[in-house]
Amino acid sequence: MAVNTRPAHDEAPKSQDSGQVLPFRESLLAMLGIAFVVMLVALDQTVISTALPTVVAELQGFEYYAWVATAYFLTSVITVPIFGRLGDFHGRKPYVLASIVVFLVASILCGMATSMPFLVAARALQGIGGGMLVGTAFACIPDLFPDPRVRLRWQIMMSTAFGLANAMGPSLGGILTEWFGWRATFFVNVPVGLIGLIFAWRYVPHLRQQKHTGPVRIDWLGALLIAVGLGSLQLSVEWLPERGAVVALGLLAVSIAAFAALWQWSRRCESPILPLEMFRNPGLAPLFVLGVLGGFAMFALLLYAPLLFQGGFGYSPKEAGLLVTPLVVCITLGSIVNGRIITRIPQPSSMLYAGFALLALALLGLSQATRSMHHNVLLAIMLCAGFGLGFVLPNLTVFAQQTAGRANLGIATAMLQSLRMVGGMVGTAIVGTLVTRSYTSGVTTALASADATSFAARMTDPQILIDKTAQAELLTNLQQAGHNGALLLEQARLSLVNAIHLGLLLAALAALVGIWRTRRVPPIKLVRAPDPAMAAD
Repeated sequence: MAVNTRPAHDEAPKSQDSGQVLPFRESLLAMLGIAFVVMLVALDQTVISTALPTVVAELQGFEYYAWVATAYFLTSVITVPIFGRLGDFHGRKPYVLASIVVFLVASILCGMATSMPFLVAARALQGIGGGMLVGTAFACIPDLFPDPRVRLRWQIMMSTAFGLANAMGPSLGGILTEWFGWRATFFVNVPVGLIGLIFAWRYVPHLRQQKHTGPVRIDWLGALLIAVGLGSLQLSVEWLPERGAVVALGLLAVSIAAFAALWQWSRRCESPILPLEMFRNPGLAPLFVLGVLGGFAMFALLLYAPLLFQGGFGYSPKEAGLLVTPLVVCITLGSIVNGRIITRIPQPSSMLYAGFALLALALLGLSQATRSMHHNVLLAIMLCAGFGLGFVLPNLTVFAQQTAGRANLGIATAMLQSLRMVGGMVGTAIVGTLVTRSYTSGVTTALASADATSFAARMTDPQILIDKTAQAELLTNLQQAGHNGALLLEQARLSLVNAIHLGLLLAALAALVGIWRTRRVPPIKLVRAPDPAMAAD
C-alpha cells in the first residue's frame, strides 16, 4: 500500500526552506524507519564478529573463516550498485522492504546451518539482502534532506541507532553464544528486522528522484563480470598457500581478464553497473579509493580482533565482546563529534586526515598487544579506532553525495558502499591468508621440535584454542603420548597472536596509505544543491 507522504501545499515551502522535503513529524518518523533498517545490518555485523570463532570451532572448518565474511561482501558488492540505480528511477522504498525480507530469510538459514559451506551459502544470500538495503536505505537520507548541513544534523539519529546496535552487538553476541549457542546470534535479527519492516512500510516515503516511464535496463553481464573478477581474485589469494602458484596465477589471470572485459563492456553499455564517468570524476575518484582503503582496515579489524582476544588471549566470547564494544560505540560518538565540527571548519576534508591517522595508530597499537596488556590499554586502542572510523565513514558518504549531485545520489552512495565492501573483501582475504599461513608455520615448527607432528592435523586449526572441550581432550592425548600439552598449546596460542599481529600491521599500512591519499580529495563545500522536482506516491 502506498503511503501519501507529500506535504500539504502550505507546508512545502517551509519544509524545503529548512532543507528537508517533509515537515518535522513526518521526517522524524521516516528517519526512525530508516534507523531500524540500518540497525539490522549493524547489529548483524557486530554480533556475528564476536560469535564467529565459536561458530567455526563447532562446525569444524577454519579454512572457511574468512569466507563467512567475504561471501557476504561478494554478493553485496554486486547488488548495491544495481539497486542503487533502480532506486534512483523507481524510488527506494519498495527495495528497502524487499531487502529486509531477503535479509531475514537468510538470517534464519544461517542459524540453521549444519556445516560451514551451508553457512557460507546462506551468508551469500544474506549479502544480497544487505546489498539491496545498503544501496537504497542510505540514499533515502539525502532524498529527505537535500541540504547537507541539515542532513548532517539528522544523521545524528542514524549515528545513534548505529551506535546502539554496535554497542549491544559485541556483548550481545558473546552473551548469546555463551547462554544459547551461536545460532541465536543469527535468529536475533528476526525481531529487529520485523520492527524495521513495519516502520519502513508505514513511515518511509516513496520518493523518486528521476521520472522514468520505460523499463530500466540492468547490466547483468557487468554484474557477472564483477562476480567472476572478485571471486577469482579472492580464490587466488586464499588458495595460494595450499594449491600452489600455478593455480593462484591462473585464477589471477581470470580475474584480470574479467575486469578488462568489464571495463570494455562498461564503455559500450547504456547503463553500466560500473559507471566509468564517476571514476573519471576528480571529486569522486579519490573518495572511492579511500572507501576501499577504509573498508580494508575496518573489516580486517572487526573480523580478527575477536579472534585475537578469544583464540590468542584466551578470553571468553563475553569478555571479547566487552573489549570490542568501545570500537563500535566510538564509531557513533565519532560521527556525532564529526557532525558538530565538520560544518564549522573551512576545510571539511581535513577530518579524513584525523580519522585515518587515529585508525592507523589503533591498528599499530593492537599489532603490539599481548595477553598481559592491561584491559584499559586495550580499551583505549579500540576507542581510538572507533573515533577514527567515526571521522572517516560519514564524511566519505556526505562528500560523495555532495559531489555527485541529486540525480546520481543513489548510484554514488551505492558505489562508495560497494567499494568499501570490495576493500573489506580483499582485506579479509589477504589478512586471512597471511594469518592462516603464519599460524600453521609456527605450530608445525613447534610440533616438529617436540617430535609431536602426529598432532599437526588437530593443532594447525586455531579452533582448538577456542573449543574448550576439544582442548581438554587434546591435552589428555598429548599427556598420554608423553608430551607437554600445556606448553604446546601455549606455543600455538603465541603463533596465532603473532600471525594476527602481521595481519593487523597490513591493515595499518592500508590506513597509512589512506592518510597519503586524502591529499587528492578536492575542497568540499557543504552547500545545498539545486533541488529538482521529486515525485511522491
